[in-house]
Amino acid sequence: MIWDTHAHLDDEDYKEDFQDVLARMKSSGILRVTNVGYDLASSERSVKLARDYDFIYAAIGIHPHNAEGITAENWDRLKELAKQEKVLAWGEIGLDYYRDLSPRPIQKEVFIRQIEFANEAGLPIVIHNRDAHQDVLEIVKAHPPVYGGVFHCYSGSREMADILLKLGFYLSFAGPVTFKNARHTVEVAEYVPMDRILVETDSPYLTPEPRRGKRNEPTYVREVVKRIAEIRNLTFEDVALQTMRNAERIFRLV
Repeated sequence: MIWDTHAHLDDEDYKEDFQDVLARMKSSGILRVTNVGYDLASSERSVKLARDYDFIYAAIGIHPHNAEGITAENWDRLKELAKQEKVLAWGEIGLDYYRDLSPRPIQKEVFIRQIEFANEAGLPIVIHNRDAHQDVLEIVKAHPPVYGGVFHCYSGSREMADILLKLGFYLSFAGPVTFKNARHTVEVAEYVPMDRILVETDSPYLTPEPRRGKRNEPTYVREVVKRIAEIRNLTFEDVALQTMRNAERIFRLV
């Protein structure tokens, strides 16, 4: 019983075998999936998937790549989507200084605005942070999410993790924790209290070992659970159960 807390099942990569992907997921013990939006269209698709499948939930939001050019009408529609019953979070939102597809000042402005919208909607946030650690930290300190949040596919240091834990955040681990060169990520996964860890795939991206290089899918979150169990000297079942409980807590399904 595992919750893949971050996936993009609406992606074109699943167009040919979507039902097969869902069947493999269900047969491998993946009980729930959060489908995460990155622009208005993907947020709409996420909400539709959540309506169509009882085991899929949605997050809605604007990724930093898509921060430029958002209109007032876009924001109004996202606020409406946030009211849907199975929308559990506002995300993914944040900063991405690796690709820099939107100007950094606009990324910051859109990030802050969405934290405020999440607070108004009563939702936690899902944060994308790539090569923007200091600015992300400054923003979440100055504009704290009232209902908490998750740093998806955590890539920061142990020192940053310590700050985020004190601020009440959860840290989510994906395929990179299984990579052979993932020393820093493994160090953080070993350090974070078990009641603050989530697991995810970020499907179709970040495929874990031993399938690295192929398309990812929710079934492969089992490899993330397995690796965290090895790192923490716990059983697979212990990690699966604890991360499920953690997801239920942050997404308020308890």
